Amino acid sequence: MSKKRKPLPSEPIEAVIESLAHDGRGIARVEGKTVFVHGALAGERVRFRLTRRLRRHDEALVTEVLEPSAQRVEPRCAHFGVCGGCALQHMDPAAQIENKQAILADVLQRIGGLAPARWLPPLAAADAEAHWGYRRKARLGVRWVPKKGRVLVGFRERGSSFIADVQRCEVLHPAVGEHLEALARLIEGLSIRERLPQIEVAQGDGPVVLVFRVLDPPSAADCDRLLSFAAQSGFHVYLQEGGVETVRPLPGQEIELSYRLPNQGLTLAFEPNDFTQVNLELNRQMIDQALALLDPQPNERLLDLFCGLGNFTLPLARRARELVGVEGDAGLVARAQANAVRNGIENVRFYTADLYAQALPHPSPSLPLTAPPWLDQPFDKALLDPPRSGALEVLDWLASSGVQRILYVSCYPATLARDAAKLVGELGFRLEAAGAMDMFPHTAHLEAMALFERR
Repeated sequence: MSKKRKPLPSEPIEAVIESLAHDGRGIARVEGKTVFVHGALAGERVRFRLTRRLRRHDEALVTEVLEPSAQRVEPRCAHFGVCGGCALQHMDPAAQIENKQAILADVLQRIGGLAPARWLPPLAAADAEAHWGYRRKARLGVRWVPKKGRVLVGFRERGSSFIADVQRCEVLHPAVGEHLEALARLIEGLSIRERLPQIEVAQGDGPVVLVFRVLDPPSAADCDRLLSFAAQSGFHVYLQEGGVETVRPLPGQEIELSYRLPNQGLTLAFEPNDFTQVNLELNRQMIDQALALLDPQPNERLLDLFCGLGNFTLPLARRARELVGVEGDAGLVARAQANAVRNGIENVRFYTADLYAQALPHPSPSLPLTAPPWLDQPFDKALLDPPRSGALEVLDWLASSGVQRILYVSCYPATLARDAAKLVGELGFRLEAAGAMDMFPHTAHLEAMALFERR
């Protein structure tokens, strides 16, 4: 017979917040047990109510801030605390990135047993307003709610599968964030309103593409309504009826998406479902920093693994003798090749390869002729920009390729720390520099850059 769960106390609990968890929640101790408190900042005295009891910790929500932190600010969004799109709007943006830098240091030490020889200044938005309206890529949930008699469009509620009931979003680019209500009203008038679960938002420097995921084909009247909305709003409307290969524009809606890298004199085109960085300003800063840290020279050969559509590859190629980019997505490789041609860059070669399929062989003259040529070539420097799973599978081969310098761009600090431990502990590198990047202001998401040098 299962043990009956103790009911949650109805009275609020008072405590001092000792620190922040990596997900942005405050950490308190109550009778020796850890409590994660939504909406609290380190150093604050707060009252909170428990929302969930677990064996090792409890979860709670702030009801009153008795002694606020100097880092506390008023959230700009009226839906903060309910919508799960943001976790840190109540924290000063400068403090947010300082906290992320501290988290990076903690993860590198705790998982990798490492600290860099020097810390890079964290990358963040240039001014206060640039912390808002930065998201140019997003996946918005859509749901018809019969009890409310309307459609909801937006991010999901914190800790829930429900769509947050919001009128606008402060972190989406205003071209989209200020028009969530209009999107909801549009979908309410469609015959397939209950069969349209999400909208993909894609924007470069210019127009916005909205990819409507549909589980049933839209009727002719639905298509007319979508086209009328596109004409009035300036959005370009695409449909997706299955996998990404089914994404297609409605008649007359096709548009080329692109973004500029002004400091490098480049323009990169992409498709609506391609991976691109959500924060265009931070991406430009990130590329500038990557160029400074790798410092490619005219006589050097460089390798870019997980290269995508050439975001780092093409800027680096402008300064190197030759550059090889490798990516697992054939569509992204095709876009990378087209972007090289578009920008008149001839000293770059792209290859499609599953970098996780198996351990890569060491470069050797005895490699079979069917092996991709980049496996049998020496390189001076390399850049890694892997997904959350990291780059562990390529590290042995990479170390044997002769590279003297590796720049690792990470979207998940735990796998960065794991891979750093291998590079330093087993493969003869030292961690020269590292720093956090605030690609997603007001969220707990942490991106980082780390530079490794051959010992």
